[in-house]
Amino acid sequence: MTESLVDSLIQMFPNVPFQKLLGIEIVDVVTDRAVVCLPYRDDLAGGGNAFHGGAISSLLDLTGALAAWSGHDPKNGMKAATVSMTVNYLAAALGKDIIATANAVKRGRELIFSEVSIREKASGKLIANGTMIYRIA
Repeated sequence: MTESLVDSLIQMFPNVPFQKLLGIEIVDVVTDRAVVCLPYRDDLAGGGNAFHGGAISSLLDLTGALAAWSGHDPKNGMKAATVSMTVNYLAAALGKDIIATANAVKRGRELIFSEVSIREKASGKLIANGTMIYRIA
């Protein structure tokens, strides 16, 4: 992964239409690792001031994908999709910004396996964790 490709990812990723709708903020990207913040907004809540599970799972998915891209060699293809994802909801995120950290832990020829944790930004309280498999070909 070249530095210019990482820079391009950092510039492009928040502007993908769905990610723009969520309002994500890229915190850090290095090879095989990504950190993304999702600021709390009332329209992302499922009830009261708790983040909706769909917003949390979306954050897990897109952060795992960014970690996968961050170590990818474009010569190996540029078509991508999530293959599978598991989310474990551990606690409610009540009106607080959340931050996801993803690590690409294994790379195959086309499949990248990532582990993701999501925490409250301020307190560090674990909100969710999971795994995802991403394919780039």
